[in-house]
Amino acid sequence: MENGSVNHEMETASTITIKGILSLLMQNLDENNCKRLIPLGMGDPTLYSCFHTTHVAGQAVVEALQSDKFNGYSPTVGLPQTRRAIAEYLSCDLPYKLSCDDVFITSGCTQAIDVALAMLARPGANVLIPRPGFPIYELCATFRRLEIRCYDLLPENGWEVDLDSVEALADQNTVGFVIINPGNPCGNVYSYQHLKKIAETAEKLKIPVIADEVYGHLVFGDNPFVPMGVFGSMVPVLTLGSLSKRWIVPGWRLGWFVINDPSCMFKNPKIIERIKKYFDILGGPATFIQAAVPRIIEQTDNVFFKKTINTLKQTSDICWDMIKEIPCLTLPQKPQGSMAAMIKLNISSLEDISDDIDFCFRLAKEESVIFLPGTVVGLKNWLRITFAADPQSLKEALGRLKSFCKRHTKLMLLQQQ
Repeated sequence: MENGSVNHEMETASTITIKGILSLLMQNLDENNCKRLIPLGMGDPTLYSCFHTTHVAGQAVVEALQSDKFNGYSPTVGLPQTRRAIAEYLSCDLPYKLSCDDVFITSGCTQAIDVALAMLARPGANVLIPRPGFPIYELCATFRRLEIRCYDLLPENGWEVDLDSVEALADQNTVGFVIINPGNPCGNVYSYQHLKKIAETAEKLKIPVIADEVYGHLVFGDNPFVPMGVFGSMVPVLTLGSLSKRWIVPGWRLGWFVINDPSCMFKNPKIIERIKKYFDILGGPATFIQAAVPRIIEQTDNVFFKKTINTLKQTSDICWDMIKEIPCLTLPQKPQGSMAAMIKLNISSLEDISDDIDFCFRLAKEESVIFLPGTVVGLKNWLRITFAADPQSLKEALGRLKSFCKRHTKLMLLQQQ
């Protein structure tokens, strides 16, 4: 520490990971601080007792395991009954029906991201990803030697895609256009009209859309969740999803990579064969977890989903109300979905803090509260908060955040307040 500020050597943007920076923040906690740790940096709702999966999910896994039928290898693309159940589940929101052959089972949504980028990669290619976004895209693209081109999301427009930016960045070597909806890290939910404009832009540019819908259906604002696959007849859509967030089971690592392409603009025999061969070298989810999926999807009661949504609505409201009371922080819009939001940090109003990374390290040390620095998701001097926490813990954390900000606000500004 020099002159009251913390110095940390940071890696290049393409190698910063959420887990990596959160590990460093945990190491920076003050062992002598008697305040309990409140982690709001990781999108893992299971850290709090108010979020837990449905009993049906646990029973389905136990039943599959105890049946003694699912101890062997599954087909590398996934069990047929699992692929069929996911195809039927996703087809409920589409104007056409998916077949089980359109669905490939992955080890969580992270592996689905890797599959999508691996299948599109070729020498000299580039991919369009959102800023702010999910850093795994940048990391996977770097390993695949894909050039990363970041387009902007517009906070003043509800974090909508800057489509002019997309068109300016794309060229003949652009192979994919990533969108994340509901939004991580911004908590936004795109309208049908905006998604249609995205599809029209992708159609014009002749590139497939990679639609990350891991937070699908976790919406509690004005816009309903509309899957990008609705526009699959206009432009090929590679849908990525998982059980992780909606069913509150991120550790089960059950995800999917789905080709929404009823007009067969993307999926031809050569592409499908290439995907299948790639899956031959991947390790998918445990066979008994896959076997539980049909029952989990079919028998989960709507009451379970509504309870999760109501809790997220409550905690997002707490964020909105309490952050408005902290002068150096701005939440551009009330969260509409997912489990996270982006908060703008006014560094110039703080006395001894240099940037968002410094802010988060100091906050962890002094208040035992973990936020994610915005730099990790592409926006310097912003913060990402995960509001998938129990209401009392969230209130306590935001109260500590307010005290921290007041303590570090420039004296002149404090006198004006």
